[in-house]
Amino acid sequence: MKIIIDNKIPYIKEAVQRIADEVVYAPGKDFTPELVRDADALIVRTRTHCNRDLLEGSRVRFIATATIGFDHIDTEYCKQAGIEWTNAPGCNSASVAQYIQSSLLVWKSCRNKKLNELTIGIIGVGNVGSKVAKVAQDFGMRVLLNDLPREEKEGAERFSSLKKIAEECDIITFHVPLYKEGKYKTFHLADEDFFQSLKRKPVIINTSRGEVIQTDALLKALNSRMISDAIIDVWEHEPEINRDLLEKAFIGTPHIAGYSADGKANATRMSLDAICKFFQIKGDYEINAPAPASPIIHAKNHAEAVLQMYNPTEDSNRLKNQPELFETLRGDYPLRREEKAYIIKY
Repeated sequence: MKIIIDNKIPYIKEAVQRIADEVVYAPGKDFTPELVRDADALIVRTRTHCNRDLLEGSRVRFIATATIGFDHIDTEYCKQAGIEWTNAPGCNSASVAQYIQSSLLVWKSCRNKKLNELTIGIIGVGNVGSKVAKVAQDFGMRVLLNDLPREEKEGAERFSSLKKIAEECDIITFHVPLYKEGKYKTFHLADEDFFQSLKRKPVIINTSRGEVIQTDALLKALNSRMISDAIIDVWEHEPEINRDLLEKAFIGTPHIAGYSADGKANATRMSLDAICKFFQIKGDYEINAPAPASPIIHAKNHAEAVLQMYNPTEDSNRLKNQPELFETLRGDYPLRREEKAYIIKY
């Protein structure tokens, strides 16, 4: 069996050798029809567009994307061509929750706010949004949830309308998949009308997909003080991001909210497990993230410990200083571990 793998997928080399006869690594943006023609399976990230242009005439039977999102896979073409595919739902949900937790602590300190006096609106309450809700509850915040698909299945009792969130929230954070059309369309969900409906000059956080927020409308809202701050990890037209928005963002990072080593290891494991299941191979491998350089943290309180584990201002400063290095900063991201990797001593 031959597998082509995005060369930025970590912790995979030793494991994949146990299940494949031939493995080829390539940058995600450099996958070509010639490269994949005689491959049985692909393991990709969002930079590889798996569509007719890439796949037609190949012997590819299975695609695993080591990401939650799958809008880079032409699912309709794959269905027509008999190509199975899988994503990695929930793989980095704890990593995104860590990013939100640390970002809120930085914002609270810089803006002299008390989180337990604020209301947060969470738009999209799947794997990630649910963990973010737990973070917010631990901070003592009032939490409003918005999730149309879940509301239809579970009833309206637990959920709030977008209108209510726009009117009552001090912080609004987006955790939806990108749907460009249809009943649950999320493309430009936050547009000029949305920002015009805001009542409390909230902080806007986006760690979902850049296209969920209309960039020009967000910039206008920042400039006119309809919102107080923006914390942005995902951007329209990546890696050619809007420099003006980056400069004005309270925190601006290169699509790395889900990039903890734990989340990456989860995604790699899920991708290999899916390939083994599809091709009916017995997988005999272990995938573990490396230990942090300093696994013992000394802190006065939990907030201080959280920011020792991960402080997003470091990523933000790197991107703001060299925005042209968006892809490099994302691709060569330093080791970040989640709380379970540490021993905290108060």
